[in-house]
Amino acid sequence: MDVAVLSREKKKIVIIGANEFQLPLVEAAARRGLETHVFAWEEGAVAREAADFFYPVSIVEKEKILSLAAPLRPAAAATIGSDLAGITVNYLTNRLSLPGNPPETAVLATDKPAMREAFRAAGLYTPRFLTFARGKTPGEPVCVRPQDAARVSGEPVCVPPQDAARVSGEALRTASGGDCRPGRRDGRSCHPEIFDGWQWPLIVKPVDRSGSRGVTRVDDFRQLPPALELAFSCSFSGEAIVEEFIEGEEFSCEGISFEGRHRLLQVTKKYTTEAPSYIERGHLESAALTEKYLEMVKPTVFRALDALHIRNGASHTEVRVRPDGEVCLIEAAARMGGDCIGSDLVPLTTGLDYVGMVLDAALGLPPSFSASPREGAREAAGIRFVFNGEDLRRVEEAAKKRPSGVVRQCFQAGNLENRPKDSATRHGFCIFQGDETWLREILTLPASDHRIG
Repeated sequence: MDVAVLSREKKKIVIIGANEFQLPLVEAAARRGLETHVFAWEEGAVAREAADFFYPVSIVEKEKILSLAAPLRPAAAATIGSDLAGITVNYLTNRLSLPGNPPETAVLATDKPAMREAFRAAGLYTPRFLTFARGKTPGEPVCVRPQDAARVSGEPVCVPPQDAARVSGEALRTASGGDCRPGRRDGRSCHPEIFDGWQWPLIVKPVDRSGSRGVTRVDDFRQLPPALELAFSCSFSGEAIVEEFIEGEEFSCEGISFEGRHRLLQVTKKYTTEAPSYIERGHLESAALTEKYLEMVKPTVFRALDALHIRNGASHTEVRVRPDGEVCLIEAAARMGGDCIGSDLVPLTTGLDYVGMVLDAALGLPPSFSASPREGAREAAGIRFVFNGEDLRRVEEAAKKRPSGVVRQCFQAGNLENRPKDSATRHGFCIFQGDETWLREILTLPASDHRIG
C-alpha cells in the first residue's frame, strides 16, 4: 500500500534502531495498531521485516531522520535498550513537540562526567573522578574538567548539569545533538600525583559508551596509560573517565516515569566476568531480590532520575550495594535495560507489559500497570550469555535438562573461539525461567576462560 494512503489510516510511530533488542518494540507497536517507521543501519536490522516502513539510515544521523520523519507527523518516537538511539529520539521529540524528556537529558544521561556532576549537585554519592583526553604529545593524556566547559571563551556553548534548566533551548538542542562535549583540557598531564589520596583500584571507561565497551579496572598507576588508550579508542569524543572503584554487589533498577512521577518495577542482579573488563555474562530477577532491595534502592534511584531530568519513559539505573548497606550510584540511563532485561525479564517476573508502558509514555498516555495473568508470571527469570564453545555446551546442557524452563535463545553464527571484547561481541544468549536456585546454578556455572586479557 502507498505510504500516503496507509499514513492517513493509522497513528504513526518513529522507532530508532532495529537490532534483536529493538524487535519487541516494533512488534508491540504493530499489535497496538500503530504504523511503524523504523530507522537503522541495514546490517543487523533484525526488526526490518516486522516494520511497516524501514529506512536504511544510521541512528546517529538525527538531522536526516528528522527530515524524513517530520512529514509523517508521527504521534510518537521511541527506542529501547540503546543510549545512542535515545539521543536521536530525544532530538526528534523536542524538534517535533512529541512526549519525551527535555533536551538536557540527552547529555546528562549519556555523558558520564556530566552525569557525575548532576548526581553530585543533587547531593547523591558519586565516586571521585577525573576526565581525560589525548594530549598533543602521543601517550600523554591531559586532564579535563567538565565543570569549566561553559566558561571557556570561543568554544561551543556547553551545559554544566546544575545550570541545564537555565540555558536557552537552542543551546540545549545543540548539546543534545552531541555537537559539544562538556569538558576542556586544563593542561595537567596524567601523572601519579593527580591521584594522591584516592582509593585504588580505579575504573577507566569511555565517557560516552555503554555495553562494557572500553572498560578496564586498574590496580596501580602502571596499568592506567593502556587503559586510557583503550577507552579513548572506544569513545565517540575521544575522552575517558577515571573513577574510584566501588566494592559491593551490583544491581540495575528498572523503572518507568510519566510526567515526572517515577515507579520502580524490578531489581536485576548482574553477573559479570572478572577484572579487568567486567563484561555482563548474565542477569537474574526474582521475588527474593525484589523484596530485599526494592525499597532500599528506591529513594536513591528516584533522586538520580530527577537529577538527570528524566520525566517520561523507561529508565535503567545501575547501583552497587556496599557491604555496609550504602547504596552507591554507578550510572542511570533514560531507556530500558538492554540485554533483554526490559523486554523479557521484567515482563516474565512481574507480569507487567514494560514495552507497552514505553509506548504509553511515548504517546503521552499514563502507563498501564495491569499485570498479565499468564502462567509462570512472577517466577524468577534469568539470561545467560555465551562467551565461547564451552559456554555454549554448558548452556545447551542446562536447557536439555529442563526444556520447559527455556523461554527463548539466540546464538550468533561465527567463530566461538573469538573472545568477546564487550557486550556487543558475545556469541548469543538463552533466557530461562523457573525457581531461583536452578537459575543461580546456571548463571554461576564455572566460567570458561571469561577473563579478557
